[in-house]
Amino acid sequence: MNKRARLLTIIIVLVICGVFLYPTYQWYFSLEKDKIELSAMSREQIREYAYTKAGEDLKVLQDLAATSPDAEVPEELSFLEDIAKDNYKLADKDLPSSWTASGVLSGFLNRDDALRSIESYYRDDILDVKEKNGSILQLGLDLSGGMSVLLQADLESLEERLGHSPTTDEESEAIVRAIEILNNRIDKFGVTEPQIRRQGDDQILVEIPGAADPDRVDSFLKGKGSLNFHIVDDEATAAWNAYKDTHTGLLLDDEGHPLEDGVIELGRVVRGFYSKDDYDVDTYVRDLVIFEEPGLDGAHIVNAQVGSDSLTGKPIINFTLDSEGGDMFFQLTSSNVEKTLAIVLDDKVKAGARISEGIRESVRMTGFGKTEADNLALVLRTGAMPVDLRINNQQSIGASLGEDAIQQGLKAMAIGFIAVILFMLLYYLGAGFVASVALVMNLFLIVAILSAFNLTLTLTSIAGLILTVGMAVDANVIIFERIKEEYRLGKSAEASIKAGFQKALWTVLDANITTFIAAIFLSQLATGPVQGFAYTLAVGIVSSMFTALFVSRLFFDFSTETLGIKKLSISWRTK
Repeated sequence: MNKRARLLTIIIVLVICGVFLYPTYQWYFSLEKDKIELSAMSREQIREYAYTKAGEDLKVLQDLAATSPDAEVPEELSFLEDIAKDNYKLADKDLPSSWTASGVLSGFLNRDDALRSIESYYRDDILDVKEKNGSILQLGLDLSGGMSVLLQADLESLEERLGHSPTTDEESEAIVRAIEILNNRIDKFGVTEPQIRRQGDDQILVEIPGAADPDRVDSFLKGKGSLNFHIVDDEATAAWNAYKDTHTGLLLDDEGHPLEDGVIELGRVVRGFYSKDDYDVDTYVRDLVIFEEPGLDGAHIVNAQVGSDSLTGKPIINFTLDSEGGDMFFQLTSSNVEKTLAIVLDDKVKAGARISEGIRESVRMTGFGKTEADNLALVLRTGAMPVDLRINNQQSIGASLGEDAIQQGLKAMAIGFIAVILFMLLYYLGAGFVASVALVMNLFLIVAILSAFNLTLTLTSIAGLILTVGMAVDANVIIFERIKEEYRLGKSAEASIKAGFQKALWTVLDANITTFIAAIFLSQLATGPVQGFAYTLAVGIVSSMFTALFVSRLFFDFSTETLGIKKLSISWRTK
């Protein structure tokens, strides 16, 4: 590969890594702390906050327009000027010469229009920050703390599933299985280095690093995975809705049966149909009456993957049934052509489809948002909880290490990194500068890759980071020493560089590949901090190989071939 192609490759890699790293930079150095705190709220809380703020802001604007119509809009409401400007253009109205309170207020059709616009501004602003949290480098429990959740096993649900009072061994087995499922779900959700342990006989303590986000916690801690397929009774649905329109008060029991006999036939149950609003929150739409006995249980699903519709672009869950489930589903759909099939998730109807023909093993589901589809597919793949879990206590926790210990550890690592660079500069002179640039770039690439995968950085991970720096130095030392040997034989600078890189290549590859294999096995077999160390080590090895063999080589070739340097500055002992 020539120098131009190498340079172009390096620039592309740096740009991509810069894009990966930018959200992390924004999160820790650019975003306002109050926005980060707001983004940690649940989506229901964000919706309530946006509605409240919209009402407050509109009142301020209306009061100002009533008392001082020519007054300037307060700075905190200046975002309304852009919205009003767009509304003026859409209405083909002349823009005011200056944006006053009355001028901005005239940019909205009515009070509801203004409320929706202001509420949308706050919603998008906070949810954008919330989305960024899924693409940043998280700090571990030891560095920044996180969220502690104490889960209580509902042994009554276990008794219902078993059909008898569970023995002590069955209770213990259910708790152990629940911990295994939690480990699988949390790991696949991208939350690395959680701490999950049993507490007492029927409790599980989960500690998750990073910002406390109730939505993420609920998605993998409380998801039951009880996905069932029911046939909708259209006639009973119409009868129930007519009955509900003429009656008030409590009409259903806890199981969804009407309190008054004869409203719907036996064997039917009322379930609410829900769709996602702009906040991705379940919103009640209407009631449906479905057959109480499911036509197919979600336990027959053997695989679930998320795709997208080629026409609408909306998320689609593609899942495969086992042979028994395929036969049951084919019989269900074949005998109910032209009827509606309801997809019921945890007692909520989430989607429905008209049956046009019999369907066997491969099924597609729509009606879910992207996040919900991903979460549901994961829950289906990892299996339903053997026992229902409820949150007993949920709170934020501080860093497990003291502030002094963190500062001392980071200071020691920084001193070590600087010492390595100084040694390379003093011992290898000009070549040491090349190695130092490669080391800094190596560190940048590692942090960018860790950010891209939303991994968690702990002091253990930082130790793995420093180890990769040492290995990167080792690769440079091997290459430099081979170049010096060739240079001492009387070869030219250009020939020495070429021969040195060629002869050192397999030595460097051998040392790094064996360590990389060990890191891969360690990342798959280990858990917690050890797994984080393995991830960092594996990423660091790939990065250090790139910088040592690719970036350093470009610097040397540029100096000899382009700048025409004839004498190597590679050691104070080389003349």
